[in-house]
Amino acid sequence: MSGQLSQIDYAIVVAYLLGTVFIGVKLGSGVKAGKDLFLAGRTLPWWAIGFSLVASDIGGTDIIGVGGAAYTHGMSVANFEWLGCVPAMIIAAFIFIPIFWRAGVYTIPEFMEKRFDVRIRTALAICWVIFMACNLGIMLFASAKMLHAVFGWNSTACILLTASLVGIYTIIGGLAAVVYTDVIQCVVMIAGCLAILVIGLVDLGGIGPMLEKIRAVQNIPPEQALEHAQLILPVDTKGPFPWPAILFGLGFVLGPAYWIGNQAIVQRSLGAKSEFEAKASYVWGALLKNLIPLIIAVPGLIALAKFPELKSGDDAFPNLVAHVLPVGLRGLFLAAFIAALMSSVDSYLNSGATMITNDFYQRFINRDASDAQILRIGRGITVALIIWAIGFAFYISRLEGSGIYTIFQTLMAFFQGPALAVLLTGMFWKRATPTGAFVGFLGGIACSVTLFAFSQESVIQSLAWRPLFQIAEPFLYFSVWAFITAFALIVGVSLFTKPRAAEEIKGLMFERRKSP
Repeated sequence: MSGQLSQIDYAIVVAYLLGTVFIGVKLGSGVKAGKDLFLAGRTLPWWAIGFSLVASDIGGTDIIGVGGAAYTHGMSVANFEWLGCVPAMIIAAFIFIPIFWRAGVYTIPEFMEKRFDVRIRTALAICWVIFMACNLGIMLFASAKMLHAVFGWNSTACILLTASLVGIYTIIGGLAAVVYTDVIQCVVMIAGCLAILVIGLVDLGGIGPMLEKIRAVQNIPPEQALEHAQLILPVDTKGPFPWPAILFGLGFVLGPAYWIGNQAIVQRSLGAKSEFEAKASYVWGALLKNLIPLIIAVPGLIALAKFPELKSGDDAFPNLVAHVLPVGLRGLFLAAFIAALMSSVDSYLNSGATMITNDFYQRFINRDASDAQILRIGRGITVALIIWAIGFAFYISRLEGSGIYTIFQTLMAFFQGPALAVLLTGMFWKRATPTGAFVGFLGGIACSVTLFAFSQESVIQSLAWRPLFQIAEPFLYFSVWAFITAFALIVGVSLFTKPRAAEEIKGLMFERRKSP
């Protein structure tokens, strides 16, 4: 498709990239201490944080992947936004985020120590740091692979360019640069995807004609064509998104765990100007989230109506860009695609550096470090993470198959359910003890890892309950059992161990405010 990009398209992309880096570097002039680097001096407005929440969550691979999933499985993939994100964001806005903000913490593991003890803080921080460090390399590799497949660009150059551009403004400007550049990236991403949606629907004659063409596709039975327009699919659906997996695995566990306990997400609200702005940012982000499935999932249906013979759903968006968008707008989509890539990388880069600096260096190595030292160490760790990510991206690019990519994308599901159980019991049950939280967290991880092992083809090929793992993504099920296991262990162990004194955890739990 690279041959179909004009000089105007490339000019738009270059202007976007230079403008983004300029703004990020410009914001770096206000970074004087560690608090500025990691929390933007707690000066961020709600509207900017809300845009950043959306941009950080939606990466370039999500644009291609969600559109591809809609092409293959239909609109049920929209549940990952409408059910997996919006309700959890509203709940987080009014219950969890205010408590985190008032606690004055830099990271979720730091809050865990305030509520429980250093054991659970360290265990959770180790999980997140391993995930973030490896996922940075995976995101660079996946982004470069996608840019090569879509635009024909050299993968090595893409890895180096993305890491360099994101690294420059993240190192210099910190969280403020990440958030404000994410605002630009979110607007560009929405505009680029919206252009494909509108032009594609106009080209087909509207939603009705689009659905008629989908039903007319020879290789898709009428009942399956109807499923493409449905959000709720039966339990026996031949695909990864039946309603039990979506409701229990995504809606009850993974969605809340992601929006309440993901450091790369929550950190933005911790840098808000006030408690009100922290809450408002999540509400604004939830409103924006309602738009996302329309602009990245519906184009998958448009592609199905126009190009029913594609070998892979991941080819849906590239074909729409090549055949639907005119010159100039192709450049806008390319800028949107790169924006989505950069917004995900900068988020994990800044949050990873925050956790390593705060939860390990300042906690165990130098508890009396000055603001200037924290700033210097934080920037040094950011540089180290960039170098690691580039090296890891090149390493996994030499491996055959996609096994390592799948493993690390599933890694977060291993500890998200148990982490959510710890957060919920810690927030709502005074009797929850440090030992209970620690044992429950580790036990939940052990449960999820065990179930994941049993979900693999080589392990379960002779077991009678194998179909359980064929009708949905396995992690949507094992995350539920990991959460239940962790919750049960926390409750059980807490009943036989000593809780912290009430005055030690004051302000760290949800309390209903008495009306005057």
